[in-house]
Amino acid sequence: MEFDTITAISTPLGEGAIAIVRISGDEAIEIADGIFKGPGGKGLLEVNSHTIHYGHLIQPKTGEIIEEVMVSVMKGPKTFTREDVVEINCHGGIVSVNRVLQLILSQGARLAEPGEFTKRAFLNGRIDLSQAEAVMDLIRAKTDKAMNVALGQMEGRLSKLIQSLRQEILQTLAQVEVNIDYPEYDDVEEMTHRLFLEKGSFVKTEIEKLLHTAQQGKILRDGLATVIIGRPNVGKSSLLNSLVHENKAIVTDIPGTTRDVIEEYVNVRGVPLKLVDTAGIRETEDIVERIGVERSRAVLKEADLILLVLNYSDEFTPEDEKLFQAVEGMDVIVIINKTDLPQKIDMAKVKAYAASHKIVSTSLLEDQGVDELEEAIASLFFEGALETGDLTYVSNARHIALLGQALQSISDAIEAIEMGTPIDLVQIDFTKAWELLGEIIGESVQDNLINQLFSQFCLGK
Repeated sequence: MEFDTITAISTPLGEGAIAIVRISGDEAIEIADGIFKGPGGKGLLEVNSHTIHYGHLIQPKTGEIIEEVMVSVMKGPKTFTREDVVEINCHGGIVSVNRVLQLILSQGARLAEPGEFTKRAFLNGRIDLSQAEAVMDLIRAKTDKAMNVALGQMEGRLSKLIQSLRQEILQTLAQVEVNIDYPEYDDVEEMTHRLFLEKGSFVKTEIEKLLHTAQQGKILRDGLATVIIGRPNVGKSSLLNSLVHENKAIVTDIPGTTRDVIEEYVNVRGVPLKLVDTAGIRETEDIVERIGVERSRAVLKEADLILLVLNYSDEFTPEDEKLFQAVEGMDVIVIINKTDLPQKIDMAKVKAYAASHKIVSTSLLEDQGVDELEEAIASLFFEGALETGDLTYVSNARHIALLGQALQSISDAIEAIEMGTPIDLVQIDFTKAWELLGEIIGESVQDNLINQLFSQFCLGK
């Protein structure tokens, strides 16, 4: 498969020590050679693959020096895209890197589309679709554990398992065809049903194992939408600051200080939390505060976890009761804050309303109880432990949906076998499961889906 030559800036724009401009395609080395001048006069077309060279980029028509650079030359197929690749390391200023890019474009390269380098790696057979998606997960990882999951997927852990399951299905279908076409025994139909049942049950169990990791994997990939709620002045902003370890939110003794929703990502025991500090929920005449309260109620609907904060030194109020009613049926951790002050809250009432929720006591002013809260969060979603090294985690929503559909097809096939359904109808469900698993790794997927997936990548990757 042949493509034109593309180029893009592969590092974030801004001031820095270096920036990298990448070129990929059949003319990558030729284009770079036409604008590069090394100290020994040796051209890039003559150098060995996977070597780096010091020199200057020049304007071919005028001989003007554009930049001082280090140029890496990598000849296909042993490159990320399996094409000839050149990476130009220049100074990291916005002006310098743009001058380099414009110079390359003027020599005939095309500006790459978002994700086009990774798309070429997929289309040229270097990686499959699930590995390509893992590249973006790796870039966006917010914790070490999320990065480990992405690394495992990028190295092909999920791909190998999916390919193994597809092979099991394919071999089963082939064996059934042999049994049907060349029947040597009277009980061939019984043997075929038994084979389908055995292999179908195996594939079903393996898919169920993968889906069992889906909730944890998706949390690691996307983060937990965690909303802090409570009446005004119970310590919500202090809690945000304690978890983030920075003073992101303004903390005062004045009720209604937080007027809007404040969002911040935080790493809690390897779990990424998209932490949202809300305006204190209460009835108010202040128009601005009222808007904040309405926004607070709105974000509750999208939350994965609620941190409901109560004041140890206040009475348990009807407003607190309404908060418990608002989060009924959700994952909630109740935080009793300001335990350094005299107790006024009725803990019996709290326990009655929080019967199914974990209760944690804190004194954020004295930095007490935060470790217990972090442990409670990790335990609620990961049962206290997460072994990224031993399990293949499914974290991508597309993969989860396809696995669910494949599981349904296999389950339908098993049910049909147990009901004595003719073999040719059972084969349809097995084949459908095989195709759905193929969509995960890109063996059977439409071009428009591929284009949509890679359009979400950053430019230069």
